[in-house]
Amino acid sequence: MPSFLLINGPNLNLLGSREPEVYGATSLDDIEERAKSLATELGHELECYQSNAEHELIDRVQQAATDKVSFIILNPGAFTHTSIALRDALLAVKIPFIELHLSNTFAREEFRHNSYFSDIAQSCLFGFGAYGYELALHAASNYVAGREGK
Repeated sequence: MPSFLLINGPNLNLLGSREPEVYGATSLDDIEERAKSLATELGHELECYQSNAEHELIDRVQQAATDKVSFIILNPGAFTHTSIALRDALLAVKIPFIELHLSNTFAREEFRHNSYFSDIAQSCLFGFGAYGYELALHAASNYVAGREGK
């Protein structure tokens, strides 16, 4: 059974109360609960991880290789625009991943238009709110199924 890792970066622990007009009213706990349920339905294990600390996210990405994670779903939060170190960790482990954002970052402030991850991601999802996590899980499941069949 392929295992997936859902990583959420800084301030995403505040979902539901932080700028609900931008990020929605759904809490991270609710998003993770639904994601785990959907992953099980799709035949996958899902571990969820959130940290506000860049080095902890990097450590978890590196550990994913040891854990034989098949696919990563990453919402890097504000590290999208700043973290070359997290980018390098993803390149090092060579685990395919989807970059995910609740909001459409291209419809927001100019500094949010740049991502250190989009060009190395398997795919990117922007602006679907909490539903984006479900879309990402379906896409990851299809990707892994296609790779395993080869």
